[in-house]
Amino acid sequence: MRIGRLAAAAAGLVVSTVVLAGCSGGAGGDEGSGGGENDPIQVVVLGGLGAEGILGDNATTAVTAALASVDAVNDMGGILDREVEITHLEDNADPTVAVTKLREYIATEGKPDLVMNSGPSTITEAMLPILTQNKVFSFNIGPTATSGDPKVNPYSFDLSASVPDYLGSFVDEVGARGYEKVAVLHGSSAYGELFGQQAEEMLSEEGFEVTGNQGFDNAALDMTAQLSALKSGDPEVLVLDAYGAPLGYVLQSLEKLGWDIPVMGNTSVSATGLIARPAPDGVLGTDQVKNLTMQVYTSTQYNPDDTVVNEAVERMVAAGDIRSSLITAYNYDSVLLFKAAAEKAGGVDDIDALVTAMIDPEVQKSAGTAILGNYAFTADLHSPHVTPDQFAFIPPGELVNGQFQP
Repeated sequence: MRIGRLAAAAAGLVVSTVVLAGCSGGAGGDEGSGGGENDPIQVVVLGGLGAEGILGDNATTAVTAALASVDAVNDMGGILDREVEITHLEDNADPTVAVTKLREYIATEGKPDLVMNSGPSTITEAMLPILTQNKVFSFNIGPTATSGDPKVNPYSFDLSASVPDYLGSFVDEVGARGYEKVAVLHGSSAYGELFGQQAEEMLSEEGFEVTGNQGFDNAALDMTAQLSALKSGDPEVLVLDAYGAPLGYVLQSLEKLGWDIPVMGNTSVSATGLIARPAPDGVLGTDQVKNLTMQVYTSTQYNPDDTVVNEAVERMVAAGDIRSSLITAYNYDSVLLFKAAAEKAGGVDDIDALVTAMIDPEVQKSAGTAILGNYAFTADLHSPHVTPDQFAFIPPGELVNGQFQP
């Protein structure tokens, strides 16, 4: 389904979307599928709206954000006076399906001008060889080890912050609160292991004493042993990585142990739904979270004075469902960034010119992004550099339209 305006987009979001025959553009070739200079700019977003659980929630929010971004850009007059059309390809959060749908699109419709995904990182990993081979500009919300490396994937840009960026705000916040002794607890996912390793390294380098660093199996139902070991080191604060059901078991284990310690959770914690729901479905308002603050982007905390973010949220609400926090809404910034780069490059057909424009700090500044204020892409790294001022640490609260309420 091709979606040009938001009214059509809202109707199309609730069903699996496929590319329809007879749309503008031709198969193959080096030009984008938009074809002539007056034809619409063609954008593709992959997302598993039909996936189960958190994957489906995150994908729904990401696709909604992409649709809203196209609407915002079209309201600005499009890109170089060309309307932007968007096609959603349902990938069911399955890399094999994503590859199949992407190949089918290119074979029947020609190369799109821009491709976005909705995570997880396995989708990015499967797509990038095809996009790189066909010289297609892309944004990823599920980064891989090489998705932001221009030597490997020169036309790919990551939107999600790196672990060091997340930890940079922890270092600032721990110092601002006057803590000196820190313990770290993390899950067994690839991200959790990396977070645990780099947390110890960065905190130690900045002069904090890491009294203990424990990992837990994400399949475990009790983390009392790990917490007991950390408690014996007498830390002043616990830095926590936990996502989904394991977070609930960590909080239960803390309560069981009777350990009254401040807990600073990372974005995996704030992205877990039970944090924003009252009992019995969640833990909001219970003693289990009385000592918890959690890391969020400033855009993920409602601020009535932030007109840029609030306009983005309004557009997303009109476009479809926001079923997770705005940390999965990076795609709202994607088309804004692409518009700024295309205007600097003078078009969308010269992929190298687009890349050069995208790494220009002034281009990024002019994009007017909402989820992150500045991505700071460089020639050496097509991943964002997110400074501590773009994060906040807040207590759990109700989540409304992707934002935690004060």
